[in-house]
Amino acid sequence: MGKGGGCVPSKKRLAAAAAADGEPDAAPIPVEDQALEAEREAAPGATRLRIFIVFYSMYGHVESLAKRMKKGVDGVDGVEGVLYRVPETLSPEVLEKMKAPPKDEAVPVIGAAELVEADAVLFGFPTRYGCMAAQMKAFFDATGQLWREQRLAGKPAGFFVSTGTQGGGQETTAWTAITQLAHHGMLFVPIGYTFGAGMFKLDEVRGGSPYGAGVFAGDGSREATDAELALAEHQGKYMAAVVKRLALD
Repeated sequence: MGKGGGCVPSKKRLAAAAAADGEPDAAPIPVEDQALEAEREAAPGATRLRIFIVFYSMYGHVESLAKRMKKGVDGVDGVEGVLYRVPETLSPEVLEKMKAPPKDEAVPVIGAAELVEADAVLFGFPTRYGCMAAQMKAFFDATGQLWREQRLAGKPAGFFVSTGTQGGGQETTAWTAITQLAHHGMLFVPIGYTFGAGMFKLDEVRGGSPYGAGVFAGDGSREATDAELALAEHQGKYMAAVVKRLALD
């Protein structure tokens, strides 16, 4: 699993997947020995497990969670968090009119084919009417070849989100995204109530849910609070612990 095979890697590495426009008509290629007989591609401890934190962020709210989530992942021995952003679909002119700030050039843009190199993936995105933003959906739509070859089957994945208001989709934005994982055979890893007492506090407005970390953006001027960032860090640490445990089984 240490080389990006997920929990159920196939015995033969297929050719690198190219981006495709949605799911192709051909039936998916079955993963060989999908059950409990996944072979080890590297000796235990030979390489660090990598969790890709793949996000879309227009105004920086999701990105703030992603960077704090990486801190949580990196805090677990033997696991490394890697930040990526998905390609932008809006033109520079439109982004300027929307007053979107420049993107951090230190965070590289990911291509769909690169997902196979991850041991797990945490996807972050803002809501659009209770569903993921179009930029993230376009990225998932480009994974058709990966779906056909079942290259992501068995790979753990989770979500974190941003919404404008308390009724804006902190749960439904993640819930409606699960279909993407299901078609790929990926393993959804929610945080549940593992954050403990922090999940039950009502003394302040806080994003996040059992599905994953979250932030309230408000009119765009509100920034992630310490509580929201702490939940993001916890999710990173929790996913890292899960992936590490699966790698040792």
